Amino acid sequence: MTGVGIRGVGTSTFAKQPQRGAPALVRDAVAEAFADAGSAHVDAVFAGTVFDGPGTVQRCLQTLGIVGVPVVTVENACASGTTAFHEAVEAVRLGRYERVLAVGVETMNHTFAGSIVPEDTDREGRSGMAMPSIYGMAAARYGAEFGTTPEQLAAVAVKNYRHGVANPRAARRREVSINEVLASRMIADPLTVLQCCGMSDAAAAAVVGPARAGDVAVRGTALRSGGLWDHRSSKVWGWDVVHDTATAAFEAAGVGVADVDVFEVHDAFTIGEIVTTEALGLAPLGEGGKLAAEGITALGGESPVNPSGGLLSRGHPLGATGLAQIAEITWQLRGRAADRQVEGARLGVVETMGGGAAGIDGNGCVVAVLEGSC
Repeated sequence: MTGVGIRGVGTSTFAKQPQRGAPALVRDAVAEAFADAGSAHVDAVFAGTVFDGPGTVQRCLQTLGIVGVPVVTVENACASGTTAFHEAVEAVRLGRYERVLAVGVETMNHTFAGSIVPEDTDREGRSGMAMPSIYGMAAARYGAEFGTTPEQLAAVAVKNYRHGVANPRAARRREVSINEVLASRMIADPLTVLQCCGMSDAAAAAVVGPARAGDVAVRGTALRSGGLWDHRSSKVWGWDVVHDTATAAFEAAGVGVADVDVFEVHDAFTIGEIVTTEALGLAPLGEGGKLAAEGITALGGESPVNPSGGLLSRGHPLGATGLAQIAEITWQLRGRAADRQVEGARLGVVETMGGGAAGIDGNGCVVAVLEGSC
C-alpha cells in the first residue's frame, strides 16, 4: 500500500459550447493536467461520462496520443468523474499502476435540447418527474418540516453566483440578489431557474501517483451507492448516502468535518447544498438553511463551501463535474485560486452525489479528503 498524491489537474472552460466536441474539451483538460504534472506519461486511464456515446473516451484520448494503456470508463450519474478519480486513486494505492489519469467529459448541449429526459423505466420517469421535481419536493418538505424559507434557499444561489464571478472558467458569472432569485422563472416549486444548475459542456482531469513532497495528498476517499429509499426512509433523498460516504471518508482520512478548511459540494439545486452540508456535519438536521443565509459558508466565513461557484455558477456537465471539484480544491490547497482563495486552506473536501434510479437513495456518492503540503 502507498500514499497517493495529485500530480496535476486541468479543466476546459464550462459553457454551452456544442460546436466543440468531446475530443477538443478533453484535450484542453488533459493538456493542462499534464503540463501541471510535468509529464504526459500515464500507465492507465479511468474516465467518467454519462450520456456521451460508446467509445467516446478512446476517441478523445487518441487525439492526445494516449493509446495502448488500459482505459476504464465508468458511469455513475453525476458522481461519474469522482468515481473515476476514486478508482484511479485506489489503483495507485494498491500498486497496480504508477501514474494514472482520471478524466471526465460531458457534452450536454450536444446530447439534449433542454433538460435531461427522465428514464421511463422508473416510476418517477413514467410520471414525467425529472431531477428538478425530486429536488423541488425535498425543498418543499424542508420548508414544511423545518421551516427552511425561500430566502434561505435563495441565499445559496446568491452566495455561489457571487463566488463564481471570480472563476474565469464558470459559465454563469454575475451577482444576483435574493429578490432576483425568487422572482426568476419557477421550475419545480419552490425552486426557481436561478436555483437550478445550467447545462454546460466541459472536461476535467487529474493525474495521480505515489505521494511525493509538494503533492496535494489524498488523505481518504469513499464511494457508496444509496440504500433502499422508501416509506421506511426518514430523511429526504440523498441525505443518508452523503452522510454514510462522508463518515467513511473522514474515518479513512483520520479527520473530522471541523478540521476541514474548504468544501466543494454537489449543489445542482440550492436545496442540494443545504442537505449536503447537513449530511457532512456542518449543521444539525433541519438547520442547513442557516449556513448560507448567515454567511457561514461564504468566502471569509467559518466553513467556505463552493468557492468555485459550484454547479450553480460553473454548470453541470455530469462526467466532468466531480473532477472539476477535485481541480478546484487542489488549486485551493496550493494557494492558487486567485480572488476566490480561502486563506490558509490546508484540508479540503469534495462531495459529489449522483442519482436518478427509483427506489434507492442515489446511484452513487464519492467524498474525497485532500491535504495540501505544509
